[in-house]
Amino acid sequence: MLKKFFLNFLSSFVATWVALGLFLITAVIVIVAMVGKAGISAASENVEKVKKHSVMTLELSGEIIEREQAPDLDYIRLLQGDVEAPQTLVDLVSAVREAADDKNIDMIYLKCQGVAAGPATLNALRQELLRFKAAGKKIYAYGDAMLQGDYYVASVADSLFINPGGSVAIHGIGGTTLFMKDLFDKIGVEFQIVKVGTFKSAVEPYIMNEMSAPARAQLDTLYGGMWKYIAGDIAKSRKMSVEKINDLINKDFIMVQEGDAAVRAGLVDKAVYERTMDARIARAIGVDEDDVNFVGVSTMAVRGDYGSAYASKDRVAVLFAEGEIREGTKNGINCEVLVPEIVRLADDDEVKSMVLRVNSPGGSVFGSDLIGEALAYFKSKGKKLIVSMGDYAASGGYWISCEADCIFADPLTITGSIGIFGMIPNAAGLASKVGIHPQSVTTNPDANFPSLFQSMNAEQMGAMQKMVERGYDKFVGRVAKGRRMPESKVRAIAEGRVWSAEKARELGLVDRLGGLQDAILFAAGDDKDPAVAFYPVVEPNGFMQLIQLSLRNQGAEALIREAVKLCPDAASALEVANTLRRRTVQARMMPMEVRL
Repeated sequence: MLKKFFLNFLSSFVATWVALGLFLITAVIVIVAMVGKAGISAASENVEKVKKHSVMTLELSGEIIEREQAPDLDYIRLLQGDVEAPQTLVDLVSAVREAADDKNIDMIYLKCQGVAAGPATLNALRQELLRFKAAGKKIYAYGDAMLQGDYYVASVADSLFINPGGSVAIHGIGGTTLFMKDLFDKIGVEFQIVKVGTFKSAVEPYIMNEMSAPARAQLDTLYGGMWKYIAGDIAKSRKMSVEKINDLINKDFIMVQEGDAAVRAGLVDKAVYERTMDARIARAIGVDEDDVNFVGVSTMAVRGDYGSAYASKDRVAVLFAEGEIREGTKNGINCEVLVPEIVRLADDDEVKSMVLRVNSPGGSVFGSDLIGEALAYFKSKGKKLIVSMGDYAASGGYWISCEADCIFADPLTITGSIGIFGMIPNAAGLASKVGIHPQSVTTNPDANFPSLFQSMNAEQMGAMQKMVERGYDKFVGRVAKGRRMPESKVRAIAEGRVWSAEKARELGLVDRLGGLQDAILFAAGDDKDPAVAFYPVVEPNGFMQLIQLSLRNQGAEALIREAVKLCPDAASALEVANTLRRRTVQARMMPMEVRL
């Protein structure tokens, strides 16, 4: 009834919304038309040109996502001029590769400004920069202050410069998980849990106030292995020992020391002000300062057509699957979008193989299963399926990966987490707090099972547990088949445990360590210069899609909005909203964000 009420209420305003949307569209078009003529003329004069003694500036700042995504059609933001999009790993790698091959590019200049990306993403960029250096070209790096992610990438530079008042904030690896049992108790939501896997800790933040011993043990091992790899890379580039790096962190608190201390420690080469960098770069490439031609990443990235060979025969399709696995959403991996895309690629005779690029902590079991079945259909066509793992390919992300012919993972990928859980919320307390009093009439005792407003009894909990166990058995069987190992071995390394890529390779969950390009070349076989096309093809969203999305699940959304109002801050409000929107049964790892 609540959902119907909101649908009826909102439908009366659809015409108004559409009219408003059309007005905004018209306004945008008018504004573009007004400035377009002058803008085109000005832009033509300011277009960057790659000429002799050019230096590509690569800004390590903000978020880095896998690939360009269809933009949100937010006309208010558009009218305000807020159209900035995050950098993509695809563009950064493409730009560095183009710069390495272009005889007019003498150097890459890294400007460290606070990058926000996962370790595997940063390592992929770092490896490409090392290949640039192998081509005999220089890299300089500067930062007013360098965060650990900045420094990890910039440590490949021939010369590192820091502001005298800045610092190098290296500190090791850590991740923080918010445990919210008390919060949910306060807002009146109880989670009833069914799960399989000792290490399947994704449910813990919602039912506990502190981390369990198994969860802490697996993260200790995971983080320790990742830091060993990262510190080893830094040590090799800076010609120092890992022990010295750890001493600088643990004993000297180098992250709170100023630039001169970082110079003395050997982490950077010189403490200087940014205004001197142009002259230093000019001297390094042997020209006058006025003759240095700076170009940006976008200028170099658009010079290549890598990933756009849609008309080529025998092409390698690279299908990007980034985010949480869900159904019916524009965010994350929407199985309702991805499955038809896989089927189309399977039926396309000009696609000879596919690389599935997975960057996902998992999500819906239902969605994962649908994607897995579609991938099996792709393979049934006699086509090669290769997986390339990004920052995460865990739980549902591993479910959709495990039957590939070959799995590549970055050394800093987090994978595994073979396990399933169910979280069934009981919001009776929340309903009471906001003045809602549900009343039910049923023909059968369990007609409303599971209910958002009533605790499950023992028989119902037992039925849910059996369902989750069946799902776990299916997951284990899928891994056993895909990885060609006995189910007993899979069960021994499953239990919801996350693994580093290096350990996963030892266990047989991953075949090779390498990046996306390695996976593409493997998929291409003997072809050393394969035709590659990226999917899904990115297209702008339509306005009516936003209207349709706004009308979905209004009844549930009303209750979620009331829950959000009771949260003490924006971060917890977002987590509460996302949690209540998820499907009941999930194959997802513990929510955590590992950033350098």
